[in-house]
Amino acid sequence: MDASIVIISLPAIFRGIGLDPLAAGNIGYLLWMILGYLLVSAVLVVVLGRLGDMFGRVRIYNLGFLIFACASVALSLDPFRAGAGALWLILWRIVQAFGGSMLTANSAAILTDAFPARQRGMALGINQITALAGQFLGLLAGGLLAAVDWRAVFWVSVPVSVAGTIWSWLSLRETASGRRGRIDWFGNVTFATGAGILLAGITYGIQPYGESATGWGNPWVLAGLSGGVFLLLLFCFIETRIAEPMFRLSLFRSRAFAAGNVAALLTAIARGGLQFMLIIWLQGIWLPLHGYDFEDTPLWAGIFMLPLTLGFLIAGPVSGHLSDRFGARLFSTTGLVLVAASFLGLLALPVNFDYGLFAALLLLNGLGQGMFSAPNTSSIMGSVPAEYRGVASGMRSTFQNSGTALSIGVFFSLMVSGLASSLPSALGDGLRAHGVPAATADQAASLPPVSTLFATFLGNNPISHLLASTGSLDQVSAAQRDVLTGHRFFPQLVSGPFHDGLTVVFGVATAMALVSALASALRGRHEPSEGQSPKGACPASTPNARWATGASDLPK
Repeated sequence: MDASIVIISLPAIFRGIGLDPLAAGNIGYLLWMILGYLLVSAVLVVVLGRLGDMFGRVRIYNLGFLIFACASVALSLDPFRAGAGALWLILWRIVQAFGGSMLTANSAAILTDAFPARQRGMALGINQITALAGQFLGLLAGGLLAAVDWRAVFWVSVPVSVAGTIWSWLSLRETASGRRGRIDWFGNVTFATGAGILLAGITYGIQPYGESATGWGNPWVLAGLSGGVFLLLLFCFIETRIAEPMFRLSLFRSRAFAAGNVAALLTAIARGGLQFMLIIWLQGIWLPLHGYDFEDTPLWAGIFMLPLTLGFLIAGPVSGHLSDRFGARLFSTTGLVLVAASFLGLLALPVNFDYGLFAALLLLNGLGQGMFSAPNTSSIMGSVPAEYRGVASGMRSTFQNSGTALSIGVFFSLMVSGLASSLPSALGDGLRAHGVPAATADQAASLPPVSTLFATFLGNNPISHLLASTGSLDQVSAAQRDVLTGHRFFPQLVSGPFHDGLTVVFGVATAMALVSALASALRGRHEPSEGQSPKGACPASTPNARWATGASDLPK
């Protein structure tokens, strides 16, 4: 919930610390506010899951809540403005991510330890779906709190995280014995450095470089991408050569573990792209076309996206419970097929859609993701030995967090590339047609498309903002001024280029969902719950029952 509160409240945060969202130098602040948390989480969750295996999962989990609470307090007390204020928020979000990673790295392992196989899907279903629902409920809460005070966005985390710290300390008990071992320093350093450089390169690849709309031709970006890949390959080599690796590559011999993580990665990429594209679609085009002020669009975007949350809440616990009896493959694969179908439906919608159909497609997408998430997590966590559940939980979270970070790079790049080919000419021609001086129109048209995209994401009317800063509004008639700063001019101007970008984005998301469904279908047959034995098979309590899908050579 905290992550999505920050995303939806970025307009109020930027206004509160006095940052211009259309200034080219401020794009980096915006991206790091979003991606800094994801980057740290993607890098650290495996390390912290491994530490949970060694020193106790509940102990690491409780410490994570405490760090998260302290960081929330610091975020709400930002003493600076402009760039310094943004850097304060980014740095404390990174600290917050460290505490959050302790929670996410060990939560699934704690639940897997606590529940027998016949109840595990239901338990993980409740855990996963409340987390996913929280992401979208945060959109609503963020809109409401940002209207009060931008600091309230961070205040709300303080009592929750403090209460969570006390509650987890009093209620959770360690059910798995810690397995002491040595820390894999070489693996930790190469993984953290490689993943960090790679994701940072993707972050800067979205930003303009020279005359290009994106930075994928920037030598530093290319060096970061190639250096990150090299270090990750070196990390894989190291992990196969040491006795106690951080990242147990041998776990991928289990078809259920490998297929589940591949499906989770691709689904996270598709889901992350969906969330950001829907926010921009609603805030930048659909809501203004229907009379909503740009400043109010963040709140209403969260409200109009609630069918997605409803789908999660309905399908998650139900599919988790049923997967305990019938296996994860049926539900997770069917869910991903529904997700792909919803992407195709969104692809066919016009930019100015009928909300009833749009809401039905969001509900279908939420149902599909709810059907996939809990059974897939249960399948992954149930496919590893008990002593490796912490590192397995961390590996699962790494794939999910990396997928979300990658989705921003992939889908924003696709959208920006689509806008770059048609938005400048459409913007320049539209402004000149309404009396804006040619020099000002050309200046506005030369603005990087990513700036225009983020302006709509932040609930700003880019035309009003640009023309007011240059004084051009005083040079046009009152009627033309009303048209230029009204609800319809900018949305109608960008609807064509934006729809071209959406076609590419949802087409790629559909392909990813279908590949995820294929990976899910290949995870192997249903493994029996504890106490159940199919005819002719060894009892579930025997050592080899868990590895009946062909992974009996895994370490125990």
